[in-house]
Amino acid sequence: MTGWATGGALVSLRVLELGEFEAAAYCGKLFADLGAEVIKVERPGGDPARRVGPSIPTASGEPESGYFAWLNTNKQSVTVSADDAGRLNALADACDIIVDGRAGEAAARWRGVLAVRRPATTIVSLSWFGESGPYRDYLADDLIVSALAGVSWPVGAAGEPPQPVCDRQAGIVGGLNAFTAALAARLGGAGRRFEVSLLEANLAISELYEASAGVAVRPERRFGRNRYIPTFPMGVYRCREGWIGVSVVTNDQWRGFCELLGLAEEAERPEFLWAFGRFSHADELEATYAPRFLAHTASEWFAKALQMRLPCAIVPDMAELPTLAVHRERGAFADVEVCGARFEAPVLPQRLLRPRQPANGVAPGAGEHTDLWRNPAPRPATPEAAAGPGRPLQGVRIVDLTMGWAGPLATRQLGDLGAEVIKVESCGYSDWWRGSDPREAAVREHQFEKSAIFNAVNRNKKGITLGLTDPEGAALLRRLVATADAVIENYSQGVLPKLGLGHAALRAVNPSLVMVSMAAFGSGNPWSEARAYGSTLEHGAGVPMVAGCAGEPPTMTHLALGDPIGGLNAAATLLAALYHRARTGEGQHVDLSQVECLFPLVAAPAIEQALTGKVTRWGDATEGRLLRAGFRCLGEEAWVLASVSDAAAWARICTLAGRADLASVPVTAGKVAPPVAEVIEAWSSVQAADDVMAALQGVGVAAGVMRRPGELQIDPHLLDRGAWEWVDRPWIGVHSQALAAFREDGAAYPVIHPSPLLGEFNEDVLGGILGLSADEIAGLATRGVIGREPVATTRTTLRQPA
Repeated sequence: MTGWATGGALVSLRVLELGEFEAAAYCGKLFADLGAEVIKVERPGGDPARRVGPSIPTASGEPESGYFAWLNTNKQSVTVSADDAGRLNALADACDIIVDGRAGEAAARWRGVLAVRRPATTIVSLSWFGESGPYRDYLADDLIVSALAGVSWPVGAAGEPPQPVCDRQAGIVGGLNAFTAALAARLGGAGRRFEVSLLEANLAISELYEASAGVAVRPERRFGRNRYIPTFPMGVYRCREGWIGVSVVTNDQWRGFCELLGLAEEAERPEFLWAFGRFSHADELEATYAPRFLAHTASEWFAKALQMRLPCAIVPDMAELPTLAVHRERGAFADVEVCGARFEAPVLPQRLLRPRQPANGVAPGAGEHTDLWRNPAPRPATPEAAAGPGRPLQGVRIVDLTMGWAGPLATRQLGDLGAEVIKVESCGYSDWWRGSDPREAAVREHQFEKSAIFNAVNRNKKGITLGLTDPEGAALLRRLVATADAVIENYSQGVLPKLGLGHAALRAVNPSLVMVSMAAFGSGNPWSEARAYGSTLEHGAGVPMVAGCAGEPPTMTHLALGDPIGGLNAAATLLAALYHRARTGEGQHVDLSQVECLFPLVAAPAIEQALTGKVTRWGDATEGRLLRAGFRCLGEEAWVLASVSDAAAWARICTLAGRADLASVPVTAGKVAPPVAEVIEAWSSVQAADDVMAALQGVGVAAGVMRRPGELQIDPHLLDRGAWEWVDRPWIGVHSQALAAFREDGAAYPVIHPSPLLGEFNEDVLGGILGLSADEIAGLATRGVIGREPVATTRTTLRQPA
């Protein structure tokens, strides 16, 4: 199948995908499902991942991996032997973009030569740890990378091994970063060579915990499953039928939660009117309210919570998830076909309206298109197509109407790539991540400028204030949008149209505008008004039902996974729409459902459910992995996660610990007997975690330190690669920023400007872009349309937490 029959957004691009790395395959899937012509190079006989279960019988008689098929829809498969350099070079010369998942010096040299020979070709390589640094050659899998990125450590009870929770997350996040960088390069004139480290890419999930470690309460110990300070009630609870997810944050939500469950006597208890107070009584409170959920079904509880605007969600298992009406109506699941067989699987969330592309599609058989590409013609390589100076998105202007985490992370990625991002707040309604303390003393002390989490996700933006409820402020925003390429927003449904700032009004002033809206469950459906946080999205995608191990209760990640995943997907979505606009002149409004952004993370268990009727949870042993084990190391709550591929690797661990005789002890159900584990820990517990990791890697065992989020800045590999930059900013001083995971020519993009002060760029934007005089700008300040300090306001109608 060559691209989409009707033409997708990226139909003019041709991509070569190399290597047997899942992150590269996911990057290729994003290109292919959005219409690009993707040529996947496989070894003779096919990629070994084709034979990794669960499989589906095909007309050819050979079973095919369901997950592999999903990863490779709409691609073309060409088989090339490893020593056929001429064939590989000919294919590379015929493509616009190279997505390379091959590790090692030889592959790096090949990319370097290609970059010189074909300067107009965009090259992006993906690896676990990047092309330099102490971990460069370490063995890894998704959970090892998640452990090193600080994602796993917070989950579980103190004194027990942390619970690795989210398999395949690292690869999905890495693939998204690679896609974003490569597509930005094509928008910016082609060329450029990027590398993406999956470890650095996954810092987007945990960096906020690291950023706020010195200025806010962050856990230095674990509090158990679904317990992360200070939010409570937080968790997943059994109902008469199904499970309900709860994320109560504010005091008003606590009162509403008590009303929902008939706990009026608890609602006003002074010790429960603040989050830390509720958290410190978590066991007592949970014992009181959890049994009450058994009175109704999860659907009934969700309907009530939806009416009361409480952040709750049905937590579906993988059998229920595809059946929910909201997802069926939005087309979030569709058939994948491979070698004549079909099954249903999640559709990518980047579903543009123009052109409207089919959902999922056909995966190729191994080598199916080899003859088609025997003698490919090279792509034209003109000097002007090579990358110019500066970052690829220079000249692209984006009006940012987002707040919190997901939307600002999306625009931070685009700002890192050089886009001019104009962040619009108002003095009466500033980004809630600045904090919302309206007291005179707090304003005088500029507390609204001291939020570590706000500063982490808003660098490289020009911040202005405009009172959008004021007709004058709304009119100025329309004038600004008329000069822009794109708008991104995460307001509650219906708010912007009421202000005269909906898509129809903005398109009237800018017919080719690209606009991305980021509702939790998408717009125009019965769930569109749902109050949602990142944890609510995690609930709604069914992640807790597949995290953890068999027999354990549903398990959350403790990192509000829906926010960073939603932000990364929004950046990719906006770029795809901008590429279509650059090619056709046509703008559009993209309705992005943030919960659907998490569906690729649960694609593997959803496919397993569709093919076998059961699900292997992420903490259990899987095909190709004998066991995962957390080994205690020297120091308080210091652990190393080892991913043991086979019995031979287990034997090497036993020998390393001085007990080769234990290698014959059987491993069952992905676990070792407790006495054996204790013997191994007698070796590991007297050594530093980094030394244990290095020793295990030295004998060929994939292993990684389970980093606390607050330790990421001292990780030796991240330090060696310069993954952090120290930035000085008024009111907060010198603070760290985790740099973008996509590096151009081996170098990370430095910070251009720290996060903006409230209204810092009012004069630059209103005067420099809109042409207002100094007197006109002063008049706006006098009338309260713009300003530099927050004022008290009621946020109930405007705020959209997700």
